[in-house]
Amino acid sequence: QAQLVESGGGSVQAGGSLRLSCTASGSTYSTYYMGWFRQAPGKERERVALIGPSGGDTAYGNSVKGRFTISRDNTKNTLYLQMNNLQPDDTAMYYCAASTGRIWSALPSRPESYNLWGQGTQVTVSS
Repeated sequence: QAQLVESGGGSVQAGGSLRLSCTASGSTYSTYYMGWFRQAPGKERERVALIGPSGGDTAYGNSVKGRFTISRDNTKNTLYLQMNNLQPDDTAMYYCAASTGRIWSALPSRPESYNLWGQGTQVTVSS
């Protein structure tokens, strides 16, 4: 069973930047659909950004468009999330997720579509 391990979270002031990483074990990472989701206390899990297996297709939640960039390096089995101009509303636990073993006609946006999850990394933005 492949595993996902996130890193790169931390505390920053509003306007700052962070880069999250998610490294996957296993040899078939290049076939995975990947996504970043976040969840703040008392709120539902929210889609942040999605990326297809080759990296050519991406999608973003409305609240992060123009500020966050998702990318992947299939040679390193690693997913990234570059977060710029962070705001206090971005404070949450961030999770990377993988959808494995199937081909989607469009990037899967629902958390239920992802069968592998990392343990999460906390991002805290102060005003």
